[in-house]
Amino acid sequence: MSISHYIKDIGRGKDGARSLNREQATDLMGQVLDARITDLELGAFCLAMRIKGETADEMAGFLDATHARLQPLAHPRCPTVVLPSYNGARRLPVLTPLLALLLAREGVAVLVHGHATEDSRVSSQQVLSALADQEQLAIDWSSQLAPGQVSFQPTEGLLPGLARLLDVRRVVGLRNPGHSLVKLMQPVAGPAVVVSSYTHPEYLTSMAATLTLTRTCALLLRGTEGEPVADARRTPAMDGLVNGTITRLQAAQDGPLAHLPQLPAPDASATAAWTASVLAGATPVPTPIAQQVQHLLALARLCGNTAAAHH
Repeated sequence: MSISHYIKDIGRGKDGARSLNREQATDLMGQVLDARITDLELGAFCLAMRIKGETADEMAGFLDATHARLQPLAHPRCPTVVLPSYNGARRLPVLTPLLALLLAREGVAVLVHGHATEDSRVSSQQVLSALADQEQLAIDWSSQLAPGQVSFQPTEGLLPGLARLLDVRRVVGLRNPGHSLVKLMQPVAGPAVVVSSYTHPEYLTSMAATLTLTRTCALLLRGTEGEPVADARRTPAMDGLVNGTITRLQAAQDGPLAHLPQLPAPDASATAAWTASVLAGATPVPTPIAQQVQHLLALARLCGNTAAAHH
């Protein structure tokens, strides 16, 4: 097999490139994930898509190929939230583990999945490991989902081909469609809310269009340095998607909060200690994260009820 005919379409530059339809995109990504192409073709695909940008139809096709190959996790028959954690901490602490544990405390099953593509950033996995060591918190490192539990699953365990695609960044230094895929995919065999985050505002439109097209139940927000957690220093806009319909759940607040929280250093140990302090009630939950928890609880109940009504 070869994807050269697809590269001819998508690789004609920003103005000359032609977009693929959903079926073509599904075929292309299937060959990528199955490693049926050469390294040269893979690099050409990643660079061509980086220059052209993905359409909603192309991303939907890429997701179709991904979901056809995923080994979805069994649904625990309770509200379930999926947190794709791929950016990690650079200047600010990664508070995705705090969000996950706050949700679990409400009885939600939480899946955090991730894959390190840069060694210089602190990952959610590192913070969760530090929390487990420091506080003896029960973090499940298998693929079992359960009410009130946080489970971490590496991308390679969900789909090895997708982890290989993400690793291309280490070679070429640029993100590729895989980095959007992981923020949009639904790896649970049942109703779940996927928390999809973007860094640059232009991705709001494209991600919302893809989630609408694929009818994914999701919370969409501008996360902290690309992580699926609200910035603790300001209130971001949040949008909910259910059955292809998008609703503005919360408008963005102009400027920072009146009272800024005292955040820890971004290293794993300090972030874990601060997270434990918040969970123990010694440090207040940052308001934007508390608001995000409430939106997710409501969405998870709504998505579960909607799914039940269709059976």
